[in-house]
Amino acid sequence: MNFIDTLIQTVGGLGLFLLGMKTMTEGLEMTAGAKIKKVLGALSSNRVIGCLTGAGITALIQSSSATTVMLIGFVGAGLMTLQQAVGVILGANIGTTVTAQLIAFKLTEAALPAIALGVSLKFFSKKRNYRYIGEIILGFGLLFFGLSVMKAGLAPIRSEPEFIAFFTKFSTENIGGLLLCVGTGAVLTVAVQSSSATVGLTMALAMQGLISFPTAMALVLGENIGTTITAQLATIGSKNVNAYRTARAHAVFNVAGVLIVLGIFPWFLHLVEQFSLWIGTGPVQQTVNGEFVNIARYLANGHTLFNVINALIFLLVLPKLVQVSTFLAPKKKISKERYRLPDFDEFFMDSSIGAMVKVRGEIEKMAEFTLQSLKKTTACLDARDDDKLAEREIIEEHIDNMQKVIIKYLTSIYQGEVNEEEAVEISELMRITNNIERIGDGIENVFKIIERIYDMDISMSKQALEDLHQISDEVHTFLQLVINELHGKTEDFFAKAKAQENLIDQIREKLRFQHIERLRHDECSVDAGVLFITLISTFEKMGDYCFNISRGLEKIS
Repeated sequence: MNFIDTLIQTVGGLGLFLLGMKTMTEGLEMTAGAKIKKVLGALSSNRVIGCLTGAGITALIQSSSATTVMLIGFVGAGLMTLQQAVGVILGANIGTTVTAQLIAFKLTEAALPAIALGVSLKFFSKKRNYRYIGEIILGFGLLFFGLSVMKAGLAPIRSEPEFIAFFTKFSTENIGGLLLCVGTGAVLTVAVQSSSATVGLTMALAMQGLISFPTAMALVLGENIGTTITAQLATIGSKNVNAYRTARAHAVFNVAGVLIVLGIFPWFLHLVEQFSLWIGTGPVQQTVNGEFVNIARYLANGHTLFNVINALIFLLVLPKLVQVSTFLAPKKKISKERYRLPDFDEFFMDSSIGAMVKVRGEIEKMAEFTLQSLKKTTACLDARDDDKLAEREIIEEHIDNMQKVIIKYLTSIYQGEVNEEEAVEISELMRITNNIERIGDGIENVFKIIERIYDMDISMSKQALEDLHQISDEVHTFLQLVINELHGKTEDFFAKAKAQENLIDQIREKLRFQHIERLRHDECSVDAGVLFITLISTFEKMGDYCFNISRGLEKIS
């Protein structure tokens, strides 16, 4: 037997398995991405519903890591609490076991036909949705073809004394051997960066009789720990404290669950065996042509039972789990920096959904900063405040810089793999960001006019000041309405936005007419009148920009 050939075939099969998982996950996420975002965005605080949602979403996209990244984006944007996210992660751990259940089916004969069909759809279909379906089918085929390659590569070594002696070291007869199995499973998962792939490899080893059922089950438990270490590594360098807290919760949940099961390991194995026999699976030791044909189903069932039992336990103490994860995560630094630029890191680039939720949160902060700046500006109408007036250029520059950072990040998302709905959302988010920047330009113009009023010692009448506050207050209201919609869908938003736009236009026309009447009765100077008209026109323009933002939000909400 050639050891190098066996190694290459096994590692190559594992590579095909990983490629299949990635391809299938990307296809599923592209197909169902918009629905997933709506489901997560509408999630209630009920922990059971959250857990079921997490299980369903992860079973759909076949990746707990992708689900976790999306959740961190929602928590970071303030659209979901940490407790809600942790509840969904408990369910995601259940959902990811669907992959193991899928692998346990004898579907290797369908691998090559699936690859042929998937390639045809992915590379030759003109419709984008068909191409995504092709990715799903192609990924499915590669996954099972990789599994068959792994099994074929491992088959020759089951009769080699050296390898038999090596694998007998992984015995669960004593605590040392049990911990070795768990540790090996965790290390393998960190190395491969996919618990589904290492579960598949474990199944291949067990089916060839290289490791026993107890050993394989202990490896699977370790793989549940390894998948959380992957999330920990992903947060290194992240500035998002919610990324750390979510990753810590995931780790605490899985590590504690594994420790509990290790304490009752023989009883847990008995439970898995009895459950598998009860649902009609044959004996675990049954062999056909030297292959243990049922052991994969036993391992899949054990993987599922572990995560279901673990989720049920921790759902009962979810608030405590959140407290522990918050304690273990780095403390949140309260930024005293007033002119903070949007904070994006590579952690969110693994999921276009999570990335765009994060962007939306930063656009909301940009709009909030713009609103506060507008309020400070209009406050200067009543009394000169040199400190506030001196901030004019800084505020304008900061809004411009926020726009550049957000547009650059949206562009980087667009350059990746996005579906049609996500492409539309990216386009509208760019449009929204540009219109907020135009409101910033309007604020600078108001600042300049107010400075001119004070420098030229122009006196505005009491009525004129009241009129300016009337239209500016309506712009404040409009921008706040937009911010509320950015944070989460509000009832009858677009109807309210249209009514607010019409109201601002009507106020502008009314104020113009009243101003002409004051000029006619010599109640206002020409210089004051020109600046007054310029101000109300600037405020009306800001209302137009708010309405442009509203139209964009209506398309993507």
